[in-house]
Amino acid sequence: MATDHVTRPTAARGPSLPASITPAVLQRLAARVSAAPNAARVTTNAPYTGVALADLPVSTPADVEEAFARARTAQKVWAATPLGERKRILLRYHDLVLDRQDQVLDLMQAENGKTRRDAHLEVVDIAITSRYYARHAAKYLNPKRRRGAIPVLTHTTELRHPKGVVAVISPWNYPLSMAAGDAIAALMAGNAVVQKPDTQTALTALWSLDLMYEAGLPADVWQMVIGRGSSIGGALMDNANYMMFTGSTATGRQIASDAGRRLIGASLELGGKNAMIVLDDADIEKAADGAVAACFPSAGQLCVSIERLYVAESVRDKFIAAFVSRTKKLKIGAAYDYSMDVGSLTTPSQLQTVTEHVGDAVTKGATVLAGGRARPDLGPLFYEPTILTDVTPEMTLHDQETFGPVVSIYSYRDVNDAITQANSTPYGLNASVWTQNGARGRAVAARVHAGTVNVNEAFAAAWGSIDAPMGGMGDSGLGRRHGADGILKYTEPQTVAHQRIQGFTPPARISPQTWATLLTGALKVMKAAGMR
Repeated sequence: MATDHVTRPTAARGPSLPASITPAVLQRLAARVSAAPNAARVTTNAPYTGVALADLPVSTPADVEEAFARARTAQKVWAATPLGERKRILLRYHDLVLDRQDQVLDLMQAENGKTRRDAHLEVVDIAITSRYYARHAAKYLNPKRRRGAIPVLTHTTELRHPKGVVAVISPWNYPLSMAAGDAIAALMAGNAVVQKPDTQTALTALWSLDLMYEAGLPADVWQMVIGRGSSIGGALMDNANYMMFTGSTATGRQIASDAGRRLIGASLELGGKNAMIVLDDADIEKAADGAVAACFPSAGQLCVSIERLYVAESVRDKFIAAFVSRTKKLKIGAAYDYSMDVGSLTTPSQLQTVTEHVGDAVTKGATVLAGGRARPDLGPLFYEPTILTDVTPEMTLHDQETFGPVVSIYSYRDVNDAITQANSTPYGLNASVWTQNGARGRAVAARVHAGTVNVNEAFAAAWGSIDAPMGGMGDSGLGRRHGADGILKYTEPQTVAHQRIQGFTPPARISPQTWATLLTGALKVMKAAGMR
């Protein structure tokens, strides 16, 4: 549904901000930042137009320290809160997100530049995530009986304790999914969270925080700080009991090193150079539709989007014709409704990266089949969905992540060649396989070096299967979100074993040698009886 608008000055052609984004809303959200009253301020700009959007306080390392101190006090009470009450809060949050979605859709579009359809997928994602962990956390967190050392005589229980205070560093490209999704699991496990969302899209994260408190979350259990990683990243790392980071591989390596120094856990979702394989038996029309959905959502600024397409030689020409035709028909532009197919890039630096990658490839011999140029007539940061062929290894975008609406098409001789090419990168985040034979597709998927692989889908099937783990291999990261892994990583397991009557130490009346013989015989009997 389209939203009402108010007239505001713009720095470039494009829509004015929606009426839901009022000065009062901006001030309320900014007040949620953990920062001193006299803090320095930072201004963000709307990608659609370049106009000033948010005026936010900047947190200092001292502010981060104070946030952690408050969080540690609040976490003790929160950890003692029954799971049933935590569940009720998450389910209320679920309802509020759905009921208030128009405002957060406006915020996401205003500060990220994506289309409304792409923004709505984040609302769907967070509703699914909050419901899942609200209703499954008890299964993962409640005490579990484990097989004891000595049958009947050893009573063994596995307990799960929260880590304490979790630091979450979330990116700008999916500002609701990445900000709230990781915090939800950490909170449900009994942790407090101190989070640094990317400044460019902090309003969306702060909106989510605001809604969680409205749902009943106790004060200081979830806090947000704003600032550059170079300024407050050290304070986050030095105070955290666990680190959750989504961002670049280079920064992820540094965080992994720092976490290792402190002997704390870290989960890292990092970069990708994701591949899609079109097999020779694929339905070409469906595969072409799938390629559009795989390459250009959120203007290609999606960790799991596709940047490399491998097409069987026998269907290459037919596939390219169908894919190029669909891509050229995409409607690119700015609108606070569902009328656009592709939105804006988010930052000037991202536009520069995309422009440089495409320019370098064309200069070195790549062929542009669609797009290949910025669109300043639509807004300051728009770039056309771009398809390239004849891409070779000396071109920057052959191996490096572009993180924009750009994809390169390659051909392959046979399936082994396709898999070899798909696996030729150190990354391993997501992949896609297209075929009319499901069993064949799954067999190919199992050979691809990626944490998630979708058959006849771009990325949504694996991402939306929230009961299954999601994360990267190789340079794409460590750890997993979603499923059991997504909540248990925020806990410390503890084994409590109660030995009754007799343990492994021989009774006083039996010699050690006789006891050793008896134990050996008992072990043989247990094996013969099929005991595990």
